[in-house]
Parts: sequence; structure tokens; C-alpha cells
Amino acid sequence: MTDEAELPSRAPQRAQPTAEEQSVAKANEAIAIRPKRGRLTLLSRRIYNALLYHSQRQGVDEPEYRLALSELIGDARFNSNNTELLKSHLRDMQATTIEWSTSSSTLKRWVSSQLLGTVTIEEQGRGRPCMVTWRYPEEIKERLVKPHQYTRVLLEMSSQMRSYSAAVLYEIGARYLTSPGRLSMREDVMWWAAVLTGRSDIKEVDYRFLKRDVINKALAEIDALCEDFGLELIEHKRGRKIEEIQFRVVPKLQQRLGDIDAPNRNIFDLELVGRLITLGIKQDEAQDLYATTDEGQIRATLDHLDQRLRNNAMPPLKSPAAYFKDALKKGYAGVTATAASAPGPAPAASSLPVLTEADRLRRIRELWENDRVGQARAVFAEMLGSMQAETCSRFESLQLGKIAAPIARAWRRDGPASRIAGTTFFKWLAQETWPEEPTDRVLLDFALQRGVVGV
Repeated sequence: MTDEAELPSRAPQRAQPTAEEQSVAKANEAIAIRPKRGRLTLLSRRIYNALLYHSQRQGVDEPEYRLALSELIGDARFNSNNTELLKSHLRDMQATTIEWSTSSSTLKRWVSSQLLGTVTIEEQGRGRPCMVTWRYPEEIKERLVKPHQYTRVLLEMSSQMRSYSAAVLYEIGARYLTSPGRLSMREDVMWWAAVLTGRSDIKEVDYRFLKRDVINKALAEIDALCEDFGLELIEHKRGRKIEEIQFRVVPKLQQRLGDIDAPNRNIFDLELVGRLITLGIKQDEAQDLYATTDEGQIRATLDHLDQRLRNNAMPPLKSPAAYFKDALKKGYAGVTATAASAPGPAPAASSLPVLTEADRLRRIRELWENDRVGQARAVFAEMLGSMQAETCSRFESLQLGKIAAPIARAWRRDGPASRIAGTTFFKWLAQETWPEEPTDRVLLDFALQRGVVGV
């Protein structure tokens, strides 16, 4: 936590950001947000942090803030240009009402406000960038853009979190890591339920389920991904009932990483969420599914569903969404295609997911990039020890100053064996080994070889 520090004013032309530049000074009051109306999601929190980061670089005196949409997408760590889904998250933030209370020896002040003010997206035509412009409500703008008491939150580290609750607890942990007692706020269970889920419609809470489904999973995620600290849950009882909880921040003296090892884990795949929504799954449910389920399992199940829908020998599916959920739960994606070969009428054309040519190319491009990362791992494994050392040394000299500090520390400790830094290293090695951009023909050949043309 830092007091009365100067934030950067409007930055000149943006250079390649360092890990320190890619941090947002987040007002302490804005970390544990309890929405009074509306709902916050993991992606909306990422977008909000990215907008706040750029607002602080541009300066508190600006009446409004402006940025290329592609830059916002990159800094929010998701990989789709689907502006309709982006707009829906911006609407969520505009519709979310928050209460902001401050007090001093002479004044107590309560403010109820939107999280975000007016937002404009301008599509300027071919050859010109799409721009996003935004404002904050005047009552809270200065406290957001130039806060007096704030916590430094690394965009890269925050983006590693796959669930909303873990993203919130990471920021709470960062806030209290440097406080004397390292104890978070102590609040009732209902308060924590709203803060950790981003929901304003919670009327009652069964603490057993909140602990099992939200808190424990978030703590495990923090333990696996955050190198600086872990969190311990502290329960306060009244009689036999747990009525209040708080968290103790525990610095990691001998840091370690857990067993979560998904390629490009820090990217929120909005395209994948979009495929779930196309099936008829509600947006909130699709995002929750994405946050709590292995990404590879979701992809495999979607691919299985696509094969099932294209099988003319099978009866039509009444609800592709219901079939997908059942297939995900029961692991149908591991069943061979012969299990879906029973005779029957052709599926209804209306039940087929609609994917544009651009959607298919983006999906194939993503698979191609993941394949290159896998090839880079194999190439590195076959190198002689001296060549591996030289490659690592080159990575350190070219990239180590550009990546987030926790990832850099993981690299210095574990090198390519690090679960979090290893992914960054092998993505870089793939780009260094095959620097040319793939043409549409290359992607098509790749898709034909892998049998994924119909994705």
C-alpha cells in the first residue's frame, strides 16, 4: 500500500511497456467492490483495470480518455475482436452501482455511483484504427485516476487468474501484504459473497457452499499462480455458526508454483466464450463455465458437439446447449466417433452453430500458434546442453526486462521448467524459430492435416 505518491501524468508515445509500467495504481476502496446493482465478471474486471491503467497514464486532468481498441484488447488479455461481447461487458460496468465511503476526523462522505461513465466506440473505416473513448463519474474520477492510498496491481499477474474470486483475492492480498498485521478486512459472510462473486442479487448464503465452490477454489488458484504470497482463511464464529471471515496474507519465503499448466493461460479466450453463447448458453453462465473448467476440456467437448451435429446418421438434438453440458460433465469428448454412428434422421440445420469464415480462421490460427509452442518445446528438448544455455541466455537478455516481475522471478528460479515462465519462454522461442506470419494457405494446410477445417 502506498500513500500520497505521484502517479504518472499523460505519457508520450507509448513504448514497449516494462513490468512496472504495466501496473495500475488501484485505489484501495476500488479493490473489494460490492456492487449494489448489476454484476461484475472476470473479464469486466480485467477491462476495468486496463482502462484505469491508461487513464492514469493520460492524466487526471483529461476530460475523457481515448485509446485504440486493439490496445485495450491486448492489455485486458483476451483474444477476440468481437466488439458486441466487449460492449456487453462495458454495459455491465455502466449498470453496476457501487457505494464509496470515506471518512476523516472532520468529514464522513458517502457516494453512490456508476463504476464507469459514458463509453464510445468509433469504427473509423478501413485502414484506420477502431477507437474507444470513456469517462468516469466526476464524483469518483480523481480518487480512481489519482488516488492517495492505493495498491499496485500488475496487469500481467492479475490476468493469470481464471476466476473472478481469485482476481479479487489477489488484489486484496497485494493490498495487505505490506500492512503490519497482514490481515484483510473482517466482514460478514453475505458481504464476502457479494464481493467474491461480483453479484448484487444475493439474498442468502449457505457458507458451506460458498467456502467449497468459491473460496477454496480461489485460494488454490492464488497458491498455484502467485509467487509473492498465499492467503489463509480465518473464520469467526458466533456459537457454532460462522458469521464473519477474513484472510491472512502469508508471504512466500520459498516460492513455488502449482500444477496448473495451460498454454496461454493468461489469455481470456472471448472467442471460446462466444462459441458457448452461440449454443444458447447465457453469457454469465458461459463465463462461469469458462472460469471454472479446463480450457482444453471445453474445446474438446465443443469439437465433439460439432461432430455430433454434422453426423447425418444421428437424430437431431433438441438442445445443443443441454447436450454440451451433459457431454462436458460425463466426458463425452473422450469417446471415439464410432459411439455416435447409430442410424437416425439428419440433425436440424437450425441447431448448427453459426461460425463465420473469420471465426474459423481465428480458431485455426490459435491452434496453429499452440502447435508451434509445442514444437518449440520439442526443439528445445533436443538441443545440446550448451545450446539450451545459450538460448536461455538470449531470452534473458532480450525479454526478461519486459515481462512481469513475478514471472521473471519464476524464470530466475526454475528456468524453462517453471510452469508460468516456461510458457512465456516457449512462446518466445516459437516466434524466434519461425518468425514469419502464416498465410491463409499455410493455415488451411495445417487445418487439413489436423482435420480441423470445420471448427
